[in-house]
Amino acid sequence: MGKFDHLFEDEDGLFSGTPQQRYWDIFNQLNPEISQGAFDEIIERMAVMEKMLMKEHGEEEINSVVKNYYIHNMSEVEVHKKSLYMELAGELIYKISD
Repeated sequence: MGKFDHLFEDEDGLFSGTPQQRYWDIFNQLNPEISQGAFDEIIERMAVMEKMLMKEHGEEEINSVVKNYYIHNMSEVEVHKKSLYMELAGELIYKISD
Protein backbone atom coordinates (compact mmCIF):
# COMPACT_ATOMS: atom_id res chain seq x y z
CA MET A 1 0.00 0.00 0.00
CA GLY A 2 1.37 3.42 -0.99
CA LYS A 3 1.67 6.19 1.56
CA PHE A 4 -1.33 8.06 0.06
CA ASP A 5 -3.60 5.10 -0.77
CA HIS A 6 -5.83 5.63 2.27
CA LEU A 7 -6.81 9.06 0.92
CA PHE A 8 -8.64 7.43 -1.99
CA GLU A 9 -10.50 4.63 -0.22
CA ASP A 10 -13.72 6.66 0.11
CA GLU A 11 -15.11 7.50 -3.35
CA ASP A 12 -17.26 10.29 -1.91
CA GLY A 13 -14.41 11.80 0.09
CA LEU A 14 -12.47 14.97 -0.44
CA PHE A 15 -9.83 13.17 -2.50
CA SER A 16 -12.11 10.93 -4.53
CA GLY A 17 -10.67 9.79 -7.83
CA THR A 18 -7.21 8.64 -8.70
CA PRO A 19 -4.05 10.52 -7.72
CA GLN A 20 -3.55 11.25 -11.41
CA GLN A 21 -7.04 12.77 -11.72
CA ARG A 22 -6.54 14.91 -8.59
CA TYR A 23 -3.17 16.19 -9.87
CA TRP A 24 -4.59 17.25 -13.23
CA ASP A 25 -7.67 18.81 -11.60
CA ILE A 26 -5.36 21.01 -9.54
CA PHE A 27 -2.90 21.62 -12.40
CA ASN A 28 -5.67 22.80 -14.71
CA GLN A 29 -6.77 25.41 -12.16
CA LEU A 30 -3.36 27.11 -12.09
CA ASN A 31 -2.43 30.23 -13.95
CA PRO A 32 -0.02 29.54 -16.83
CA GLU A 33 3.02 30.99 -15.05
CA ILE A 34 2.67 28.63 -12.09
CA SER A 35 1.80 25.58 -14.23
CA GLN A 36 4.75 26.15 -16.57
CA GLY A 37 7.08 26.56 -13.60
CA ALA A 38 5.77 23.35 -12.03
CA PHE A 39 6.23 21.45 -15.28
CA ASP A 40 9.76 22.83 -15.63
CA GLU A 41 10.60 21.51 -12.16
CA ILE A 42 9.45 18.03 -13.21
CA ILE A 43 11.56 18.18 -16.39
CA GLU A 44 14.56 19.36 -14.36
CA ARG A 45 14.16 16.42 -12.00
CA MET A 46 13.91 14.05 -14.97
CA ALA A 47 17.03 15.57 -16.53
CA VAL A 48 18.99 15.00 -13.33
CA MET A 49 17.84 11.39 -13.11
CA GLU A 50 18.68 10.76 -16.78
CA LYS A 51 22.17 12.21 -16.32
CA MET A 52 22.65 9.92 -13.32
CA LEU A 53 21.54 6.91 -15.39
CA MET A 54 23.83 7.93 -18.26
CA LYS A 55 26.84 7.70 -15.93
CA GLU A 56 25.91 4.10 -15.07
CA HIS A 57 24.47 2.80 -18.35
CA GLY A 58 25.38 5.18 -21.15
CA GLU A 59 23.14 7.49 -23.14
CA GLU A 60 22.16 4.91 -25.75
CA GLU A 61 20.81 2.41 -23.21
CA ILE A 62 18.65 4.63 -20.99
CA ASN A 63 15.33 3.76 -22.64
CA SER A 64 15.92 0.01 -22.51
CA VAL A 65 17.13 0.18 -18.89
CA VAL A 66 14.02 2.12 -17.88
CA LYS A 67 11.66 -0.19 -19.80
CA ASN A 68 13.29 -3.33 -18.38
CA TYR A 69 13.12 -1.95 -14.85
CA TYR A 70 9.43 -1.16 -15.31
CA ILE A 71 8.66 -4.63 -16.68
CA HIS A 72 10.36 -6.31 -13.73
CA ASN A 73 9.00 -3.93 -11.07
CA MET A 74 5.64 -2.88 -12.51
CA SER A 75 3.52 -3.01 -9.35
CA GLU A 76 6.14 -1.25 -7.23
CA VAL A 77 6.54 1.48 -9.85
CA GLU A 78 2.77 1.98 -10.14
CA VAL A 79 2.44 2.44 -6.37
CA HIS A 80 5.32 4.92 -6.39
CA LYS A 81 3.79 6.74 -9.35
CA LYS A 82 0.58 7.31 -7.35
CA SER A 83 2.61 8.66 -4.44
CA LEU A 84 4.49 11.00 -6.77
CA TYR A 85 1.23 12.34 -8.21
CA MET A 86 0.05 13.14 -4.68
CA GLU A 87 3.36 14.68 -3.71
CA LEU A 88 3.34 16.86 -6.82
CA ALA A 89 -0.32 17.79 -6.27
CA GLY A 90 0.59 18.90 -2.75
CA GLU A 91 3.39 21.04 -4.17
CA LEU A 92 0.93 22.63 -6.62
CA ILE A 93 -1.45 23.46 -3.77
CA TYR A 94 1.44 25.01 -1.88
CA LYS A 95 2.34 27.14 -4.93
CA ILE A 96 -1.25 28.38 -5.17
CA SER A 97 -1.20 29.52 -1.56
CA ASP A 98 2.03 31.52 -1.95
